[in-house]
Amino acid sequence: MTARRRTRTDRLHRMLRVTWAVLSGFVVESIIFGLSVLPGALFWTWHFNWTFGNAYVRIVVLSMAFMPAYLLFCIALMVLSALAMRLMGWRTPDAAEMRIDDLDWPLLRWVRYTVSIHLVRLFAGTVLRATPLWSWYHRLNGAKVGRDVWINTISLMDHNLLEFGDHVVIGSDAHASGHLVEGGVVKTARIHFGNYVTVGLKSVIGIGVTIGDQTQVGALSVVPKHRALEPRSVYGGVPAHKIERVEPESPLGAGGIHPGGGGPR
Repeated sequence: MTARRRTRTDRLHRMLRVTWAVLSGFVVESIIFGLSVLPGALFWTWHFNWTFGNAYVRIVVLSMAFMPAYLLFCIALMVLSALAMRLMGWRTPDAAEMRIDDLDWPLLRWVRYTVSIHLVRLFAGTVLRATPLWSWYHRLNGAKVGRDVWINTISLMDHNLLEFGDHVVIGSDAHASGHLVEGGVVKTARIHFGNYVTVGLKSVIGIGVTIGDQTQVGALSVVPKHRALEPRSVYGGVPAHKIERVEPESPLGAGGIHPGGGGPR
């Protein structure tokens, strides 16, 4: 087979893979959304069929039914999306390097997993973040989540590569994902948050980062990829560097949040 023919064959295979990925992703997300809307629609219909002696009372009751119906939609969306990702096997591969130009199956599975996460955080995350339901969704969608974990952000990606210990607080709009793109290559690695870790608001955690127990990352900090942060320490800055070491008897060392920390806000 000539080089030109191999090039044409490769292009055809890439086109077929992308076409299948787009169609399968569209079908799966359409089913997820349709089934997620169903509980809220039934709840709304149940109220709609109530009889009232006054039209204004009917309008008020139907208006008040919107929020419970939307909450039912959000919960169903989180559950069905996470279960569908498990069923389809769409995940972010660990310790992988995927060339974007190749458009191979691992990359396309990662893309569909990312799309699903984005849709859930768009429709449900903005309402439910910093609640136990949001932490529970991350666990259901592949993350390892310990006890008493509070996630006040919708900017966590690649959930199956995230590991949270016990009593972890992720501050408002903090960002962490198990992938980055360098030179047209998607690289992935796990991120580990130890016990009693606090990440300040709008901080960025790179791939392959390990944060030791009882450590705080200050607000607006950037932790570069593959860094290991020492236990019982406070880090801050761009890039993040150790500011101080916290003794075990201090509030942070006992599991509390250091003053100025990035707890739910």
